[in-house]
Amino acid sequence: MPVRAACAAVLVVSLLSSCASKPPVDGAALKTAFAAGDAGGSLRPKDDPKSPVALTPAAWGRLSKIGGLAGREMTVESISDIKLRDKEVVLTFDDGPMPKRTERVLATLDQFGVKASFMMVGEMAKAHPEIAREVVAEGHTIGSHTYAHPDLAHMSYDNAVAEIEKGRKAVEAATGVEADFFRFPYLADSKKLRQWVGSHQMVVMDVQVDSKDYFRDTPAAVATRTMDALRAHRKGIILMHDIHPRTAAMLPALLTQLRSEGYKVVQLKYGKPSTDMLVASTVTKPLAATN
Repeated sequence: MPVRAACAAVLVVSLLSSCASKPPVDGAALKTAFAAGDAGGSLRPKDDPKSPVALTPAAWGRLSKIGGLAGREMTVESISDIKLRDKEVVLTFDDGPMPKRTERVLATLDQFGVKASFMMVGEMAKAHPEIAREVVAEGHTIGSHTYAHPDLAHMSYDNAVAEIEKGRKAVEAATGVEADFFRFPYLADSKKLRQWVGSHQMVVMDVQVDSKDYFRDTPAAVATRTMDALRAHRKGIILMHDIHPRTAAMLPALLTQLRSEGYKVVQLKYGKPSTDMLVASTVTKPLAATN
């Protein structure tokens, strides 16, 4: 591995640990580190000018070859089957698909060789079916997130069920595959609704680590907050959103930090679990969230 690329990797990793208390790493430093070859360039994305640093796709591609981040594939048929080992995470993205932003997230995941779960809002999938199908083509897991993202806790039971069903059908129509996972908008659930979801061959996707990327923070702040929460849990399902520019901007640095600390990204699949899933249990009570 070229020395300059190695230096850049150190800079990216250092960014996350220092951005909470120090000025962000200047883009010029990474531009110097990647001055050679097709990796030469440090850019601030046009849609997020406050981002502390963003590398060209070629630069991130070189960083992504440092070690492995992809973990095992876990097949589950109920929430009780989602049992992660120490330092295993599941990446999830809600509310999309969104033009330009979902594609940017997909490109980063591909560069790092990991898969995620996309919990799509039905009306978004209906509006952008080509992006929804691209998520499927890239091999990611598909889930639904209702049709219009209402707070189900403020709806009647029958209306909430209808909203869940409508969202699932819209996502399946757009993607061409079954949406076997479901996440409650705002994580606002009820025991009765959770039982309904489980009885209709869907797995509820809870959350242990909330990135809170819906706050108007810098990408570095989002990545730092996510890593701090993850270090406290040491494993779990990470909640992010593929509709925010800051999320797409921070994702390469987050994945770089996950790898540097020895985490593995697990992909969830729906189906009968295998017999080798004798692992530690995860937290099943979702954290409070606003999106």
